[in-house]
Amino acid sequence: MTIETPALLDALNSVIGIPLIPFSGRCVDYAGHAKNIDYLMRNNALSESRPRVISIAGTSLVHHIGYDDQVKLLDIAGQRMEGQGVLMAAVVPNPLPAASDLIARFAALKRPPDVTLIMPLSGTYGPAGLYQTLMAFAEEQAREHGARFLYYYRRPRDRDMIIRLVQDSPHVIGVKIGTDEEDVLPFTDALDDGKIVIWGIGDRSTAAAKMGAKGHTSGINIVVARASDEINNAQRCGDYELAQQIEEEISPLEDIRFMEERAYNYSAVMEAINCSGFDDVVGGAGGPFNPPVPADIARRIKRIMASIAHYHR
Repeated sequence: MTIETPALLDALNSVIGIPLIPFSGRCVDYAGHAKNIDYLMRNNALSESRPRVISIAGTSLVHHIGYDDQVKLLDIAGQRMEGQGVLMAAVVPNPLPAASDLIARFAALKRPPDVTLIMPLSGTYGPAGLYQTLMAFAEEQAREHGARFLYYYRRPRDRDMIIRLVQDSPHVIGVKIGTDEEDVLPFTDALDDGKIVIWGIGDRSTAAAKMGAKGHTSGINIVVARASDEINNAQRCGDYELAQQIEEEISPLEDIRFMEERAYNYSAVMEAINCSGFDDVVGGAGGPFNPPVPADIARRIKRIMASIAHYHR
């Protein structure tokens, strides 16, 4: 382990930046990815010199790229972070043998991840089966690789079993809420200070913070890092009014990302980078299943970025 669990939990009470994976043609732009990690590490406005948290997860299209690409992206991120910050990997838990192999490959990197996010399970399963399988999986991976996990909660049917999983497994240190604010309190009420409940639906996170969520994931941190950081700074010191003010400024971009069931979650971030002409981040040309946004959406994003570009640095 590169960081002890109590320190890791405090570090995760932060902005968890999820930089998009840039593509050139049909291939991952690894040089662009390295540049994006450099931007996030260099532009850290978190209070009290707190470490930057970077995750290769949801917005990064891990569902749409092969394992070799995932390993290389994580490896590059770890190298560019130069022993600083907190590094989060992500693994899709099915098929389970493939997930185990991927975690072994992550563990063998020069900079292994500090924590791994278990992405939502697909296919046919029951909540009891999810609990039983992931309890055993977390135990095995912790024993063999020292792995620690967060669970990405997306299906309300599974809530009670996920609470039980996080309570019972010493290796599942918390949960990322990917549904809505109504699900925050059941988790914060049930879990003690040895676990963490993270808001997982972007920078509009103050309502969840008031309910006890700690930290939030951000897909736009790669575009407006200072806005995300200042939202978290304000939340940590209880200044929810300031946090809400900044949220209102970036809300139009988040509105586009989450419209039509998150159709533009990735591509709106790409467009925000590309239309702004920033020379220190790379948006790319569009990833698998995520082409550039339509022209009318692009025009909206350009107007939005004109008003919040000052948060880029």
